[in-house]
Amino acid sequence: MVTTKKIARTTAKILSDLEFKLTRTQSLPISVAQVSISFINDREMRKLNTVYRGKDKTTDVLSFSQIEGATLIDPPSLGDVVISLDTAERQAHEYKVSLARETLRLLVHGLLHLCGFDHERVSARRMRQMQKMEDYLFALHAPEADRWRLE
Repeated sequence: MVTTKKIARTTAKILSDLEFKLTRTQSLPISVAQVSISFINDREMRKLNTVYRGKDKTTDVLSFSQIEGATLIDPPSLGDVVISLDTAERQAHEYKVSLARETLRLLVHGLLHLCGFDHERVSARRMRQMQKMEDYLFALHAPEADRWRLE
């Protein structure tokens, strides 16, 4: 299994790159870079998705922001990213990519949600902004994910 240190290092780098890109356009307190990342199965993800989103089905990634709507300048944590490894495995097979790369894509997606990006309740322009940022961060960090040993 991948070491948590490798995921932690990659997460810190992603947040640092995201903060650098956003300082020109937005003010987000992501320099604290404290994030919880959990890997669970589809059964547990379905429970979370039902409770928090009212959708009785599994999903690939959920994010629980600690800064959404916050007035704090430096909150102690950005929030939590929860990834279903069962779904990540299926999607990796479907997209013909490694599990590590699919997991990285989900991690980047979840981190963007923690920083205020959205793709569901926003304009097409804002959706494109999130996708562009996701593509940029994924391409930048895919070589790191290739060194993860996910089994």
